[in-house]
Amino acid sequence: MALYFDLPVYKKTYDLLLNLLDLSSNLSKAYKYTLGERIQLEAIEVIVNIYKANAGIEKLQFISKSREHIELIRLMIRILYDTKQINLKRMVVINKLIEEISKQLK
Repeated sequence: MALYFDLPVYKKTYDLLLNLLDLSSNLSKAYKYTLGERIQLEAIEVIVNIYKANAGIEKLQFISKSREHIELIRLMIRILYDTKQINLKRMVVINKLIEEISKQLK
């Protein structure tokens, strides 16, 4: 069994988390402590579920949870874009990572 931190899906999710941490630090105060924190927590949940799927027997359960969290991140990123908290370029970069992760979780 491969170590979880060697998995491509883990590496992409880790990149996404780092990107979201950076993004959150640049949000206005009203969004930083609501959507910013929530997005970070969702990304952490994806990483935790990838670890659990790799380590445990109930793989499908954890993969399914990861998909749920990824879709929530996608939704919140769209809200940040619509409220002009992030620009189009930033949204595209994040959505590409989300799409790569989603494909690997299928």
